[in-house]
Amino acid sequence: MRLVHLSDLHLGFRQFQRQTPAGINQREADVAAAFARAVDKCIALAPDVILVGGDVFHTVRPTNTSILHAFQQFSRLVAALPKAAIVVVAGNHDMPRSTETICILRLFAAPLGMHVADREARRLRFDDLDLAVLAVPDLPPGSVELTPDPTVRYNVLLLHGEVQGALPHAGAPERAAMQIPVAEVTREGWDYVALGHYHVYKRVADHVYYSGSLEYTSTNPWGELAEEKAAKLPGKGMIERDLATGKQTFHPLPVSRPFVDLPPIEGRGMSAEDLDRAIQHAVRRLGGGVEGKVVRLVAKDVPRHIAREIDHKALRELQRSALHFHFDTRRPELVRRQVGGGAPGRRPSLAETLRDALRSRALPAGVAQEDLIALGLHYLEEAELAEPARATPGEVA
Repeated sequence: MRLVHLSDLHLGFRQFQRQTPAGINQREADVAAAFARAVDKCIALAPDVILVGGDVFHTVRPTNTSILHAFQQFSRLVAALPKAAIVVVAGNHDMPRSTETICILRLFAAPLGMHVADREARRLRFDDLDLAVLAVPDLPPGSVELTPDPTVRYNVLLLHGEVQGALPHAGAPERAAMQIPVAEVTREGWDYVALGHYHVYKRVADHVYYSGSLEYTSTNPWGELAEEKAAKLPGKGMIERDLATGKQTFHPLPVSRPFVDLPPIEGRGMSAEDLDRAIQHAVRRLGGGVEGKVVRLVAKDVPRHIAREIDHKALRELQRSALHFHFDTRRPELVRRQVGGGAPGRRPSLAETLRDALRSRALPAGVAQEDLIALGLHYLEEAELAEPARATPGEVA
């Protein structure tokens, strides 16, 4: 008895203001193509059950184009695998917040014979498979009793939500009430727990998994890339699980275009010309160049005046060639004085802040740093002397 688990399709996702020749946002077209490839893979695997863990659409009111694409692809899946049970839960991006608004996923239930859980959890029985699926959409933790059905051979939990400790930010106190306790999803009796919401493939327990998204559609794709690299993952994909044997396979799926986070530039002490050369060197090392890719390049410890003086025309050329090229300059952190006359924790004076900023600034050849600091402090003193006296609280200036 085999199932396929995929999630977080985010159809209708738009980004970067680039369009296809047909006038569709390029990233929306990329995401649509990723789902079509996932359907191809499902058909090739021909499982008994297909589980979709939510966030089918990126918004509650998706575009007509994305609705039509979803209907066409799900129709193709149903036609190719007429005996397969297809179960879909609504994610937080699918769920209307108004009780008067109907979830768009209901459009696919009756016409296609799919099983959809949107407003409330549904326990579905498939007697021919001796299987029960508890399908739980994005609902508050604790609002549904997550218990298996003791009358069937196989029990599967399909759930959209954040399991405690699974996401990188899970330790944030303000999110604690929205997290599902691990004990809830690892309860005895579940043969498999299919999770949606987290965009990176992740094991929570022996039989509890996030399948991840099919494309880079989160607010932090660079964080996803870093997590995938740390976990030695090939990227995006779907899960195939044999409930009888417990054998599991992660099937990688290609994304529509590369996302590349180039190695950062250490910009401390660089002139604008040095930084221009470092940018071009980083781009040349990227196989195939930046054309059509989504690329980020971070330059650390770059003072504001250096960032203003770099070759912005060359940057615009890179931005035109790539689908998106983001050059991210990070200014130096202020170096606080380790000794001083103030009490511990005292806020630095304006003069100290200026002194620290000038000490961390990269200077042209021939400019003495101490002379620059002395001149800066002189101008600051003149400005303070010229400023009219400020009124104290309760006084009129």
